Amino acid sequence: MTVLVMFQPVMGFGTDWPGSSVWADDVAVQSPENRMCRTLAALAMASAMLIAACSSGSPTNPPTNAPVSPTPGAPSTPPAGSPSAGVVVTIDVTGETYKILLTDPADIAVARDLLAGREAPSIPNGKVVRGEPGVNEGYSWHIDPNDIEWADMTIELCDGKPSDVEANTISGDRFCPWSAKVVAVEDDAN
Repeated sequence: MTVLVMFQPVMGFGTDWPGSSVWADDVAVQSPENRMCRTLAALAMASAMLIAACSSGSPTNPPTNAPVSPTPGAPSTPPAGSPSAGVVVTIDVTGETYKILLTDPADIAVARDLLAGREAPSIPNGKVVRGEPGVNEGYSWHIDPNDIEWADMTIELCDGKPSDVEANTISGDRFCPWSAKVVAVEDDAN
């Protein structure tokens, strides 16, 4: 059994410098300064991990505002402004489906990658517009095509099923079902 004993170090009495530790007979003697340094180091590491997890880029892949390039070999997206520039994506969430309209070429590329089974962020995180179904037939809401992104992870607050949005169980303005699976991508007929 190891016991941690705290003391104020005194130079020349079992320590070489303030903040050092002395081990003797399974008893650790550790100064308050050393413990504080370890605590600060742990907090710094936790902060660095949090910042790294929340950042959208990395030193080798800095964030940009440019659209994401589709995966090589993925079908090309029609240019913006053409009659079929948007696509309707059908998403399955544990047996329930809903539809979203995508108009951004980067979002369309991600949806096509997911449909083809390629690696891509798989959680559709979009703003809910209530009172009008749009392409989301059978529901009284739709996802704003101008406020949607594909994510690897999101907060649990917006996770759920399409029926949860319909019933106002998910009452926030965002819907991000963690178990979403793209099952169809069709050109928008409008």
